[in-house]
Amino acid sequence: MCERCVSSAGLLVSNRGSLWKNARGKDQLWFEDALGSSHPVILYLHGNAGTRQERGCCDCPVMSLCFSPLQVLSSLGYHVVTFDYRGWGDSVGSPSERGMTYDALHVFDWIKARSGDNPVYIWGHSLGTGVATNLVRRLCERETPPEALILESPFTNIREEARSHPFSVIYRYFPGFDWFFLDPITTSGIKFANDENVKYISCSLLILHAEDDPVVPFHLGKKLYNIAATSRSFRDYKVQFVPFHTDLGYRHKYIYRSPELPRILREFLGIPEHEHHH
Repeated sequence: MCERCVSSAGLLVSNRGSLWKNARGKDQLWFEDALGSSHPVILYLHGNAGTRQERGCCDCPVMSLCFSPLQVLSSLGYHVVTFDYRGWGDSVGSPSERGMTYDALHVFDWIKARSGDNPVYIWGHSLGTGVATNLVRRLCERETPPEALILESPFTNIREEARSHPFSVIYRYFPGFDWFFLDPITTSGIKFANDENVKYISCSLLILHAEDDPVVPFHLGKKLYNIAATSRSFRDYKVQFVPFHTDLGYRHKYIYRSPELPRILREFLGIPEHEHHH
């Protein structure tokens, strides 16, 4: 296993950059204890195509720091925790919206039990934004919200995303498209209703979206922002939308390459620059 990370039962803990040199040969307990050091923690909820077993440049068969979004976040001074939803990677079980949300809630509680008073942020990408808003809505309902929610390439709800997805482009104008393609999604209980969830979330919200995203159209992320920005639940919290111009070529999953990302996070989260690189 790579010295930069540790995995167990579908879980990956990735320590902030300056701890890498101390991590070699350490067991899982060491990584867990490191969460209690004075650095913020990000719970990263991956998208449909992601698992923590994506192989990077080392021999570790987990989603190590060689998985670029985590590499970037760790290099900025965050501890990063991610996991495979049930039915993804080597996690057992069958995928379901309820089950994925429960898994995320369990991991959040696991982090809070080990991270002391350190800030905990929730970061969702693509499908993971649906899990993230489900999770944070529940955390707010039980009055244990995270310090902030970050949504990268989010949609409004799974039905609108399915209608806008590239696979549907040749079918969406056919008679019966909604009945044949979209209604079964809804009746199966899959909603991932980000647009409804944000009305019940009370914590700072940052939305990141590339204008040239071919998977989740930019207008869905902007629509979600407009809903959140006018929601009473956010009246005491910061809500920010950051677009990335088409010329940058970040598309659906390369926003982490932006040289502006450290500044965006630092300013949004209110973290002094020297702490980002400490």
